[in-house]
Amino acid sequence: MPHANALYGPLDPAPDAGYGDAPPRMGFFTDTSVCIGCKACEVACKEWNGVPESGLDLLGMSYDNTGALTANSWRHVAFVEQPRSVGWESPPFEGYPDGPAVSPVTAAVGARTSTDTGTDPGLPPGSPVAAARMSGGPEFLGMPGGQPPGRGTGVEQRSDFRWLMMSDVCKHCTHAACLDVCPTGSLFRTEFGTVVVQEDICNGCGYCISACPYGVIDQRKDDGRAWKCTLCYDRLGAGMTPACAQACPTESIQYGPLDELRERAAARVQTLQERGVPEARLYGHDPNDGVGGDGAFFLLLDEPEVYGLPPDPVVTTRDLPAMWKHAGLAALTMAAATAVAFLGRRP
Repeated sequence: MPHANALYGPLDPAPDAGYGDAPPRMGFFTDTSVCIGCKACEVACKEWNGVPESGLDLLGMSYDNTGALTANSWRHVAFVEQPRSVGWESPPFEGYPDGPAVSPVTAAVGARTSTDTGTDPGLPPGSPVAAARMSGGPEFLGMPGGQPPGRGTGVEQRSDFRWLMMSDVCKHCTHAACLDVCPTGSLFRTEFGTVVVQEDICNGCGYCISACPYGVIDQRKDDGRAWKCTLCYDRLGAGMTPACAQACPTESIQYGPLDELRERAAARVQTLQERGVPEARLYGHDPNDGVGGDGAFFLLLDEPEVYGLPPDPVVTTRDLPAMWKHAGLAALTMAAATAVAFLGRRP
């Protein structure tokens, strides 16, 4: 049941928007555990929707030339390079000597190990973990690998390096603040529960940009209008799969009825955890979160902040009724105080 406020809490957005016989809510489930960073989704999105190019130069940070979701990048494949995974039990490298051992014996004694650790004797005593990790010389990082991380060797022997890749997109929130604040009706809710911008009536005010809790929607520099993912609304109306999901070679991007995707995602998380990936978790799937659940949600292998996602997004218009109520009470109080002040001056 929707909350009495209707600006937050569980809700089926299409009927709430006035669609009497709405089809099932459609959405995306992005499984980042099988994303290979090929950017086929980015290319397919640009080709189908006629989105301008975003620049062909690398940004100097990872293998990325788009950087973020923008008016000219409705899909963005993030490359997150991790020397170590957050949450691993062994401590991170910090202040360890990197020179060769003067003597295997002194190195072993200095680190309280029984074998040559390959470290300088200056290593502080009591650091056997560091010494043990540096004793083997060159280390196989697990790439390329024939199996997903942890399946072949187990979580204990996973490598010290990994890529986290994620195809980010507009979340098509259940409670979309961008839609709430749009003064022209340019943003509207479709019968599929998605949120679409009608660029021909956008006046470029920018209210939607500051309202989005994910920082998704953006203005195009040459015309000032707002642009974002439409979840290929034209293709949905024709019974087709969105271009990005159609082009994804690993089925990292899955499209379908949102209820079915949530069930599929929960099963996938359980499978990964059973196979030695305990950090697997879902993001944006919960109807009770701060935006009422997302129409495009994700399976992540680390904390949301690692991928540039807010840990606890909240629709920015959630408190509008309470704010107006408090403002009204304040105005009444001031009016009453003014009336008392004037009436009190009469003889």
